Amino acid sequence: MFVTDSPALRPRVVVVVPKYGRRIVQRNRLRRRLREAIRIEWLPKCLEQGVALDVLVRARPEAYETTFQQLTDEVRVIAEQLCSQSSS
Repeated sequence: MFVTDSPALRPRVVVVVPKYGRRIVQRNRLRRRLREAIRIEWLPKCLEQGVALDVLVRARPEAYETTFQQLTDEVRVIAEQLCSQSSS
């Protein structure tokens, strides 16, 4: 994950899912899961705190093997760290 202050007045997120030898169906599923986890966990926290960040999320090979709940939990932890640090 790479983070920088956003010139926009709202948070923005980019999700990159490299091939790692996986099929397009697997990559698209992971991309959709990551975007949904970010939508329900990360964006609301940043909006509550009034934090505008640009974030690039790059999936690692292990992400293909995790469940949606594990992805959501990890995004939640990162969101709490980022949004609390940036609002201080």
